[in-house]
Amino acid sequence: HYESRRRMRALPTACTSLARPSIVSANTLRRPTRPRTTESPALPPSPLADMTVGRKAPIRKVPHHKLFKSEPDPSWFGNPSNPSGDKRGWSAPNWLTSRFHFSFAEYSSSKNDSFGVLRVMNDDLVMPKRGFGTHGHANMEICTYVVEGALTHKDSMGTSETLTRGAIQFMTAGTGVRHSEHNLDSSKPLRFIQMWIVPNAGGLAPNYGSHAFERADRLNRWCAAVSPVPGAGVDGGTAPVQINQDACIKVTELDPNVALPFATAKGRQAYMLCVEGECAVNAGNETAATLERHDAAEISSSADVVLVAGAKGAHVLVVEMAERGRSGREDL
Repeated sequence: HYESRRRMRALPTACTSLARPSIVSANTLRRPTRPRTTESPALPPSPLADMTVGRKAPIRKVPHHKLFKSEPDPSWFGNPSNPSGDKRGWSAPNWLTSRFHFSFAEYSSSKNDSFGVLRVMNDDLVMPKRGFGTHGHANMEICTYVVEGALTHKDSMGTSETLTRGAIQFMTAGTGVRHSEHNLDSSKPLRFIQMWIVPNAGGLAPNYGSHAFERADRLNRWCAAVSPVPGAGVDGGTAPVQINQDACIKVTELDPNVALPFATAKGRQAYMLCVEGECAVNAGNETAATLERHDAAEISSSADVVLVAGAKGAHVLVVEMAERGRSGREDL
């Protein structure tokens, strides 16, 4: 284990019931990925684009079956072969099952390479005693939200720590950093959501930080997990974890049938992920979308909606950012 840890200043938890969601970003490279492409052609009109609840509230659902499912060879990251016999604690046949929301590694699509400054969102399920060996990143803000299990992180800045459910970490890759991510538990899978956000400048000094939230922080309300650093954007300097981009990340866990409003201001957009459970996204008296586990939604500027959790509740993560023209998938 490394002896030192490099962390940014921790701030008081910023959780509110009605506040506009914030955004998060981070830098990390796991598999070779092509460079970010230029903006894609304009999207065709969405059938939900004209839904109105006082204001125009365009929402486009990204169903989970549209995500690219990756199951890479164990040797790519220094893992032993998948066990052929006893798979105690394994919930999937391969050491890693990853769902890519945007082009990444072996998945490349000019019709789906990003959403605004959100370049990567990978939903990773890692089996016991497996992980990603040491690898490098540069010029990216990388944020990782732990859903279940325990994530052990080590990096070239001297950080060594293990994070559990509800914790979020960021890494400013900047001029270059190397790190590893492992599930060291012998009997439980690890699931985490990793997001790469394009920074507002290149060549930044590498940095790392994290914050462990309690369930109460996000229970039936929005919890601001990530914000921009002071002066870098909306709500800058207000969240426990801060990144170099005008983007925020918020999370909530809703009890069954609980309703929670969400809005994007003019000039802002958001990408919403149903992490667990199920929820309806209502605009006025209509249901604009129903999101189940792994489903996502693109939410445009000036949206005003209400999330209503299903019978088993809902766990939802939102990345909110400055609006960028022509954002969104072209293959829906």
